[in-house]
Amino acid sequence: MKTVAIIQARMGSTRLPGKVMKQLKGQSVLYHVIERVKQVKMIDEIVVATTTLEEDDILAEKVNQYGIRVFRGSSENVLSRYYEAAKECEADVVVRITSDCPLIDPLIINKMLEFYNKYNYEVVTNAGSDLEKRTYPRGLDTEIFSFKLLRNAMKNGKKMYHIEHVTPYIYENSENIYHFMNDEDFSNYRCTLDTPEDFLLISKLYDELYQGEHSFYLKEIISIFQKNPDYFKINSHIEQKQLN
Repeated sequence: MKTVAIIQARMGSTRLPGKVMKQLKGQSVLYHVIERVKQVKMIDEIVVATTTLEEDDILAEKVNQYGIRVFRGSSENVLSRYYEAAKECEADVVVRITSDCPLIDPLIINKMLEFYNKYNYEVVTNAGSDLEKRTYPRGLDTEIFSFKLLRNAMKNGKKMYHIEHVTPYIYENSENIYHFMNDEDFSNYRCTLDTPEDFLLISKLYDELYQGEHSFYLKEIISIFQKNPDYFKINSHIEQKQLN
């Protein structure tokens, strides 16, 4: 059984164009995402799924330099791009990650994969639309599901928001979903990258924690927030974009 992490990435962004190539401590945001995902022991392959748009040529070139497989597909039908990437990699299990998460936690992903492999759930997620079941900061979002489930979504997801995203159809049509929750609720922290304010916060966290190695995780990140209460205020007012 092959487990593949598929990282969605593109240069286009309405609120922060080119965000995945912005520099954190001398490396791109995408580089840091990939390096952190590489620490997940139970992942067999990492692939970056980007678009065929010319603006994403530079992204594809960089990923090749990082030694990671690139799949290029539709810019508008993200579900199709994701499905075709998984199919090309012959994935049995898909770990969905987005490229705007340079603080993604490989320790959490490992625990989620262990849980997914042990129990018979269709989906194991620490994200999703049910805010009452979200306990991890935005930016640590991970969704795990089978290729079979993704193929079903590709076949039957017809609404625009099904196509523009990857998992809405899966959530709407799966009854066997497990929401992986933390003992303590940290969902009010925002560690994702979508705005200039987000980038300012993440830059400060990297200045504090990154010394050339990705040896810091959720515990260390929360500790920095607790020592620097003003950090929380930098992007706490940002509203998460909603599905169309």
